[in-house]
Amino acid sequence: MPKFTSNDAEINYQTFGDASSPAIVFSNSLGTKYSMWQMQIEHFQKDHFVICYDTRGHGQSSAPQGPYTIDQLGQDVVNLLDHLNIQKADFCGISMGGVTGQWLAIHHSARFNHMIVCNTAAKIGQEQAWLDRAKLVREQGLKPIAETAALRWFTESFIQSQAQIVQSLSNDLAAGSAEGYASCCEALAKADLREELKNISVPVLVIAGQQDPVTTIADGQFMVDRIPDSQLAEINASHISNIEQPEAFNDILKTFLNH
Repeated sequence: MPKFTSNDAEINYQTFGDASSPAIVFSNSLGTKYSMWQMQIEHFQKDHFVICYDTRGHGQSSAPQGPYTIDQLGQDVVNLLDHLNIQKADFCGISMGGVTGQWLAIHHSARFNHMIVCNTAAKIGQEQAWLDRAKLVREQGLKPIAETAALRWFTESFIQSQAQIVQSLSNDLAAGSAEGYASCCEALAKADLREELKNISVPVLVIAGQQDPVTTIADGQFMVDRIPDSQLAEINASHISNIEQPEAFNDILKTFLNH
């Protein structure tokens, strides 16, 4: 797998499709790796140059000592585009990746044609809760978090009907880097982009899950009310909507990218 050095981290990435096609970057959620986008890779590589990567601390990327910041997570994406000699791309990030996307839209809008942020918020959760989770993970590892992750990620019906997919993602989380996960929790603890949303100048699509207990429709609406050129799309899913409803998700993305 190709890797490149971004400041203090080795970032694992993979590309799919024709490099001369329009580029789109996919950014994973907390506790997952880039393979979470498999259904999108298959769908979009026909017409796009698809770029996937493991956020620092995740998958095959290295996990330097934290805490990390949202600025670091965003800069890793800019550095990846530079590494691939791509001037401008589309971006799609989910949950933590959606916070990264907002930061990129605020600070590096010239590098993006479209920004899609999914199942996310300008500020996710409470600072202390993230810090507590980081502490727990450093002390006990990722197994306790992995055992309850499915309930935060998916609806009950999906957990029942797609047990294999759910188990695979839970296993990936359990096998991940505790330091990397905890350090990303610390980045999310401090990340608060609410006051800067008004400065975004790239067109933004916010996708929100109707059954998402983590980042709600109201969180999505908050962003859309403050980002000048933005729209909200609801999807009948919980927190990892691209896996729970891949066809609906891909259709929403395609419509927006072709707009």
